[in-house]
Amino acid sequence: MPRRERVMRMSVELPLWRALAGYRVLTMLYAIGLCATAYSHFVRPWLAVAYYAVLVVWTLATLPRVASAPACTKRFLAADLAVALTGILLTPLADNHERIAGGGPTLPSIWTAGAVLAFALKGGWRWAAVASTAVAVVNLVERGRPARDTVHNVILVWVASIAIGYVVEVARASERTLARALEIEAATRERERLARDIHDGVLQVLAMVKRRGAALGGEAADLGRLAGEQEVALRTLVSGGLVPVSRVSEDASDGAVVRVVEEPYEDGPAGPVDLRSLLAPYACGRVSLAEPGAPVLLPPGAAREVAAAVGAALDNVRRHAGEDARAWLLVEDEPDEVVVTVRDDGPGIPEGRLAQAEGEGRLGVAQSIRGRLRDLGGGAELISVPGQGTEVELKIPKGAEGARGKKAERR
Repeated sequence: MPRRERVMRMSVELPLWRALAGYRVLTMLYAIGLCATAYSHFVRPWLAVAYYAVLVVWTLATLPRVASAPACTKRFLAADLAVALTGILLTPLADNHERIAGGGPTLPSIWTAGAVLAFALKGGWRWAAVASTAVAVVNLVERGRPARDTVHNVILVWVASIAIGYVVEVARASERTLARALEIEAATRERERLARDIHDGVLQVLAMVKRRGAALGGEAADLGRLAGEQEVALRTLVSGGLVPVSRVSEDASDGAVVRVVEEPYEDGPAGPVDLRSLLAPYACGRVSLAEPGAPVLLPPGAAREVAAAVGAALDNVRRHAGEDARAWLLVEDEPDEVVVTVRDDGPGIPEGRLAQAEGEGRLGVAQSIRGRLRDLGGGAELISVPGQGTEVELKIPKGAEGARGKKAERR
């Protein structure tokens, strides 16, 4: 089955663009309301009505343009700002001088801020500074003098637009950082899964070839030495593999994009699996299995991961406690979780040996056991007393699902 790619988008810009579209419509209605309440004071009301007709058509027709950054082109931004500046310059011609001198609103009123905010969302604080400066200059020309209310409104628009533009730039950088972090997390989890599979198979075979070759001597010793070198190289690779470069969207408006490649998964049952059936093959003359009388149901992926962790624990028993060591498997079906205990009668693990093994790249406990249970939302507790054997307790939540199982269900 070919691999599938799952895309996760993260963007704080899309809500801002939606908010801008709503702001433009509301401020258009507000400007028309101001005109209606002061219609009798206009010296050329027909000029104001003509401008508002253009403003309504322009605002509604260009709503798709302020839906996202790709649609909001430079040409549109320039035309949008021209509509706002034209309305400011037409105010002295349509309104009477006394209202203007008294601090009356311009024809577009606060709709002008929407044109400036579009610059901020599209290009950041630098574009916002250019647009707000143009609005400031035209407002001063319209008033004829730097009145206090005019200066106050100009500074307010200037500061607000630059602040929003800066916030947008920071949000874009944060999204790229988050995408990188998610990519690293996904790559790390995949590397850990591969490390578990490799440890369960290839590394153990190489280690066996190394030991048997050294015991046989001659040409077999050379083969064992080469196998040992490859084992060391492979352990180094799986314990510190490379992390791929994060994929980010070429279009900043789409936000950060993380692509998670889903590996194919072998066919298996779609419903819950009885964990007992997966653990039964481990029972033999030296491995005793104690289980409930009723089925112990877990999702397919989780059941397989638990069985693999039990297999890794039994491999450790054979390797470190010897072929003659006995082991006991106990399966407990609790209301909220399943507990599997693996106990042996071997010599136990010396204190500090696990940390030393993990530092040397030996990932049997760290990845094949604890890593699997951690991915399932559970945990693994290891208790060992020198001379009294080792006990590994695996706890799995009833709702746990392995990463592979999820892929199988989505196929």
